[in-house]
Order: sequence, then structure tokens, then C-alpha cells
Amino acid sequence: MTSSTTTNIVIMGGGVTGSSIAYHLQKAGTTSVTVIEREEIASESSSAAAGMLAPIGGMQKDDAFTNLLIAGRKLNLELIPQLQEASGVQPEYRRLGSLRLATTKVEEEQLRTRFTFWQELQQEVEWMNGEEARKVEPVLGEQVRAAIFAPGAGSIKPKGFTQAYAGAARNLGARFIERCEVVGIEHDGYNVTGVRTSTGMNIPCQHLVIAAGAWSGRCGDWLGFDLPITPTRGQILALHQPEQPLTHILSGAGVYLIPKPDSTIFVGASVEKAGFDKRLTAGAIARLLTSAIQVAPMLEQATIDRMWAGLRPGTPDDRPILGKAPGWHNVTLAAGHNGVGFELSAITGKLIAELVTTGQTPPLIKPFGVERFATN
Repeated sequence: MTSSTTTNIVIMGGGVTGSSIAYHLQKAGTTSVTVIEREEIASESSSAAAGMLAPIGGMQKDDAFTNLLIAGRKLNLELIPQLQEASGVQPEYRRLGSLRLATTKVEEEQLRTRFTFWQELQQEVEWMNGEEARKVEPVLGEQVRAAIFAPGAGSIKPKGFTQAYAGAARNLGARFIERCEVVGIEHDGYNVTGVRTSTGMNIPCQHLVIAAGAWSGRCGDWLGFDLPITPTRGQILALHQPEQPLTHILSGAGVYLIPKPDSTIFVGASVEKAGFDKRLTAGAIARLLTSAIQVAPMLEQATIDRMWAGLRPGTPDDRPILGKAPGWHNVTLAAGHNGVGFELSAITGKLIAELVTTGQTPPLIKPFGVERFATN
């Protein structure tokens, strides 16, 4: 038995990206937006993530991606108080500041090069030697030789941030359908006319937005082209704060540490091609702990609160796929954000909403079309 309802726009995926797109579409005056989520809102990567808002760490000598990160950071900071007021959900944003660390001479030279680059981008950064870094963050070990201090880096509660987007979108009229999976599309030529769901409900629509995170790649089969998005497992653990608490975000020795309001420290994250397997492994957890203790030796006595794993939506070049689905008149792609989904959530939502409502691809996301992976 099937039931039918109609909507202007279907968004496939209720994580932070899909929820942000829904919010921005409703803000733009779109009359009917439906988000379909296979589990619950913020149930996958958007609750498993560490929730770090420190896009400066991802900046490289790649103008397009760097510009996207800088624009995303600015918009995030503008939107956080607005989302909290519009939804009533507390995203637990805290401006902590971060220290990117070097523990060897080679790392120090690499860090100095990065520091110069960040200065050229007019980012708020400060160079510190090891002694200066330990004055700012006393938990650091003696092996830390140098650090870049970025006072603007912050942290949010991933699930709360996503729910704030979803709540604000709902209050503007968006509809969210949970525990319902899109299993196929209906189309007339190269126009999608609706989606089929696992609950037997067929939903006619005028536009489809694919924002299903690590599961987005499966949609390529429906659309007739390769959508190279695959899951990348990330294992994370939380430690109880030691007597001398960590107060800044730390990044170095292949690990990051983020102090949270519940008196824990998130330690992450592994990067593993393990398919959709979210099981924890002894080796990955051991490596995270070893690296954490290397940069902050007093954590050796910290007790473990919990451990978990999530699935990042990975792409071959570690960049998102944003833009029109090639060959289709009314399908938009917004997935593959790898480890920067939260940093790019605001700018992705805003620009994808602009694309859907105007039919024009904003210049900032033109370099991120799926066409860049095409071969002859």
C-alpha cells in the first residue's frame, strides 16, 4: 500500500548539511521543503563528529577550498546565535582557541611554512615557542617545540548544532520525515518527478537535493553516473578531564583534543577505509591514546568516558561535491564534506539554497562539481 504527498523540494539526508539547506531554503521563501532521513535527525556523522569549528586547520594552497572555508567560518559565527534563538536549541558553542603543535624539528619547519601562509590569508594567528605554548596551555609536554595559536577556533555540540538547524527550519515550515529511506527516484526523462521510500510512501517533487552523507554515493546508480562518495570510518574517544584541565583545542602528532562542557576531552580521530563498518578497533584506539599522551603527558592517568565511531563522507580529493547533477534538470548534489561538514554547513546551506531557487551555480562552489572526477 502506498501513500502520496507533494512537496516542492525533497532533501535526502537529515544531517547538518541537509538541515542547513532546509533552513536556508525556508529563509529564502521556498514554500514546501521536505527532509527525508533514514534514521533520526543528526543520527549518523552529525552526532558522531567531534564538533570542532577550526577551519584554519584545513586551509592549504588551494584557493577555491580555502575561500570556501573562510566564507564558511564567517557565516557560521553569524548564524549560531540566530539558530539558537530561532530553534530554542543550545548548540553549546564555545570559543576556545587552538594550538597546532610541532614536536620535532621537521614538524617545526613545516609549521612555520603553514604559519606564513595563514598570515598571508590575514588569519588571526600567533607563533609561539614551546615555553610560550606551555604558559598558555600547561598540560603540554616538554617535547612540544613550537605552536601556532589561533584564538578564534571553537567547538560546538554536533547533535545540538544539527538539531538547531532542523528546529529553525521546522519553525519556518519545513517538514522532516524520520526513519524513512529514499530507495529510488521517479523521473520523466531527465527531470526527477518524485522519490520512492522504504515505507511505501511515494513523494512527488519538483527538485531533489542529495545530502545523504556517506550514503550519497549509492544515488549515482539512480542517476546514471559515478558519484565517488565512500564512507571513511573515524574512531573517537572521550577522556575525563585530569586535575589540571585542558582548556584549548590541541592538534598535533596525528591527533586532536577538544575540551567539552561536560568535563570530558574528545580525542580523535582515525581515518580508515572500512566501508560501513562502525566497529571499534584496539589498534586505532591505542594510536589515539598514544598520540594524546605524547602531546599532553598528564592524560596518561585520565580515565576513559566512552568510545565511538562515525562515517565521514569521503571523496577522492577530500573536497565536497557541490552543484548540479550532470545531465539532470532538477537534481542538486551537496555531499562529500569529509571532515569539515560542520565548518562548511552554513555556507553549503546558503549556496545550495541559492542554486536551487535561482538555477544558477554560485561562483564559490563552481570548482566543486562532480564533473571534476569525470574521465574521457
